[in-house]
Amino acid sequence: MAKMVLLAAHVSLAGNDLSDRTRKGELTVEVEDKDVTTYASLGWKEVIGGLKSGELGLEFLQDVAASEIDSIMWPLLGTVVPFTVRLDASAVSASNPEWTGNVLINAWNPIEGGVGDEASVSVSYPTSGAVDRAVA
Repeated sequence: MAKMVLLAAHVSLAGNDLSDRTRKGELTVEVEDKDVTTYASLGWKEVIGGLKSGELGLEFLQDVAASEIDSIMWPLLGTVVPFTVRLDASAVSASNPEWTGNVLINAWNPIEGGVGDEASVSVSYPTSGAVDRAVA
């Protein structure tokens, strides 16, 4: 089994490559389960898949200078924007798939942390529509 360490992941929102400002990323997708249990199930619960959903969680190093993360994210608040993520910044391939879709920028935390902490921002955005996986 191959193992890997995340060293140079790729993160893009609204066409902005934010890889150099991102230090943590997590894309989760799930399918809700729908209970279809009947008397014929003989006491066992039966489920089928329902609606799919996803979430893109990111942690940025904050910077409020012109053209940095705060000035990129603030205007996106309340909009649905495209995203792309890869485990490695190199080209998309069978060994480096890319996940794409859209997310709702539903929050922004310009100030987060305590005395002596590095200035960082943790966000989590719901996907809007399908999340695709490409290998080419």
